[in-house]
Order: sequence, then C-alpha cells, then structure tokens
Amino acid sequence: MTPSSRRPLAAVLAACALAAGGCAAPGGLGTGTPAPPVSSQPRPEPLWPAWTQAPGSAVGRREPAPTPLKDAPKPGAKGLVGLDATDIARADPRMKPYLGKAAALLAPGRAGIRPAVYRDLTGDGHPDLIMAADVPTGRSALSVYAVVGGRIVSILFTIGRQLTAESIGTDLLVRIAADDGSEQAVRYHWDGERMTVVNDERRFRKDGGKSP
Repeated sequence: MTPSSRRPLAAVLAACALAAGGCAAPGGLGTGTPAPPVSSQPRPEPLWPAWTQAPGSAVGRREPAPTPLKDAPKPGAKGLVGLDATDIARADPRMKPYLGKAAALLAPGRAGIRPAVYRDLTGDGHPDLIMAADVPTGRSALSVYAVVGGRIVSILFTIGRQLTAESIGTDLLVRIAADDGSEQAVRYHWDGERMTVVNDERRFRKDGGKSP
C-alpha cells in the first residue's frame, strides 16, 4: 500500500470513530449518549409520625394562652414602666414563693430580688419586664411579664442554679448550671402568646468543668 492510499483509509477510520463516539471532549458524554439517571437523595422518614412535631412545641396539644395576673397592678400609659416591679412579681403565683420577704439586691452573693430589667421581647415597641430572685439554696427564678390586652401576663417562668440571662435582639438567652457540671443555655423567642424554646444546648469544657 502506498502512502497516498493510507491517507484516505485513515480518514475513513477517523470518521467512523467520530460517528461511534461523537465529538465530545475526553471524559464527557458524546452526542446521543444517554445521561446516567440522577439518584434521589434520601428524605427524613419519622419513626413515630404521631410524635413528630416542631421543636419546642408542646407534646400532645398546644397549651392555652397565659392568663392575666389576678392581683397585678393595672398598666399605665407607659405600660409596665413606672409600676412597682416587685408588686408585679408578687402577683405571680409561680414567682411569689421565690420572693418571700427578700430584699432588693444591688450585687450578687446573697439571697434577694435582682434589679428589674426592661427589654422589648415581644416586639410591640413597649418594654417588657424581666424579674429574677435568688434564694438561699443557690437556685434562682426568672420571669418575664408583658402587657396583653391591657392586662399584665407572665410569658415566661424558669428556674435554675447560677442563673444568668442576656438579650439577643428580641430573644432571651438564659444560662444555668446543670447537675452534671455542664452549662445549659436555653434561647427563648416570643411566639405570639409566650416565650418558647427555640434552642437548648449543653456545653462542657475540655477539662471537664463547666463552660464559661
């Protein structure tokens, strides 16, 4: 076979290769080559569907809306501002046992009632009242009060040891010391009726002590 006769044969072979494999780049799909099927990703499947609900929601059924404090003072033109904060807390049946005859506190270290703090946690533009009391056992109680329908309502009550709190926008983050030496940090958010849990974490330090 002469060199001139080899060139047409090579051209024919190249054309056949292109027809069979297409003109795609190496590693790609050629023209007419079907794409491999896309595998569907696994989706969550509840093991107990009847128990599946949004985090932080009450089990079984939704709790009724908080009721106004029966013996609380009537809110003024400025809402809770200007009222006696201790009188409001003493009107709360859950908070009252932690108050007793405790005096106001100016600094930590003994039992008593912490200074009242005002923050807008409900997002209505009016400050809500946050109260906390420390008892001799080392435990503390915290409550939040808001004006709803012209009446004072308790929208959060929680207790714990070494209790501290901080506001994050309209959320409230409460930290307490757990019995196992960890720190429990619970974040609450207003849901239209009460402050509900949106995040609950426990943290340990590497040395086994409570996280700061």
